[in-house]
Amino acid sequence: MNPAKKTVLLLALCQAIAMTDSIILFTTAALIGSSLATDKSLATLPLAILQLATMLTTIPAAFILQQWGRKLGFMIGVLIGLMGASLAVYAIFTSSFVLFSGATLLYGIFNGFVGYYRFTAADVATEAFRSRAISFVIAGGIIAALIGSPLAIWTKDWLPVTFAGGFVAIALLQILTLLILSQIDLPPASRQKQQEVGRSLGAIAQQPVFVVAVLGSMIGYGVMALLMTATPLTMVALHHPFPTAASVLQWHVLGMFTPSLFTGYLIARFGVLTIILTGIGFNGLCIAINLAGTTAPHFFVALLLLGIGWNLMFIGSTTLLTKAYAPAERAKTQATHDFLMFSFVAFTTFLSGRLLNEWGWAIVNYTGLALIGIALIALLYLRQHHYEQLLGTSK
Repeated sequence: MNPAKKTVLLLALCQAIAMTDSIILFTTAALIGSSLATDKSLATLPLAILQLATMLTTIPAAFILQQWGRKLGFMIGVLIGLMGASLAVYAIFTSSFVLFSGATLLYGIFNGFVGYYRFTAADVATEAFRSRAISFVIAGGIIAALIGSPLAIWTKDWLPVTFAGGFVAIALLQILTLLILSQIDLPPASRQKQQEVGRSLGAIAQQPVFVVAVLGSMIGYGVMALLMTATPLTMVALHHPFPTAASVLQWHVLGMFTPSLFTGYLIARFGVLTIILTGIGFNGLCIAINLAGTTAPHFFVALLLLGIGWNLMFIGSTTLLTKAYAPAERAKTQATHDFLMFSFVAFTTFLSGRLLNEWGWAIVNYTGLALIGIALIALLYLRQHHYEQLLGTSK
């Protein structure tokens, strides 16, 4: 097998394992928090800490990966995740809410490294293979979507204390990730590359390509978080059974990752801007269906379309970002991109509940519509000024 393709395949496996871990954690963490916290309103605090830690880790993780090499950097991240999973088991056994929150903080730091699997795939791939390399790594989420929730259920009673077994499973999967990383050929950065600086971040950020890539990722991910967070709350409030709401989310996750099998080919065939535009269109259809009705089929179709829209916008924007920097500028550009994206996701996740509680389901969707309108305007501006030739894409 071609070395670059082998590296992409192994990175996709690492991504699949990391996302499986996350599904186990997100399925159980609020329930664990509720059982450990004296104040039940703090049940979701461990997850909030995780998101904050992920956001704050994106920048230092990028520079660790640049200075120490991606292979060693990823292993450091996994070891921190392993420590977090182990601490979670101990916290559950000792009924310590504080320690469990510390465990999710450590896992959030690990998550800050995971986002760079896709960038690493892009960096090792040839220009022609780059969009598909990113797509294949994201496709690792298909495996997580299929096995994450069943694994959380299966491991629930592994140990005498409920849910502790899930974090044992996460720890074992982290060890498996270390073994996979040991087989990846990612040479450490040369001293010359470490000393290269490139343009200032301000100069990079002034490029229309950078602006559109960041807006595409921020809005694509942010709208997904906005609507996905509000959907189960809305369904339960409308007296849809909880299993139905859970099934809607499972189909949403499959919609997020299954298109990754061919998104890269579509980018190569039709151009990255066209694919981002198509993702905006899928988000628009999702919102239209949400506003048209609140039956179970409405939610199923809308959330499936939302997942597909996220996939096209996220992979397309990640591919577009690679056009905005030279090798020496890689770390700071990627770090800035992910920091802005995860910051906006944290904001829209918080905003979702507030809008739903104070203004209702329709306003949540109209807010999402306004956001994708901003992405649409930015994208059309880029197309109008004929950047396709510069980007190697087609209209």
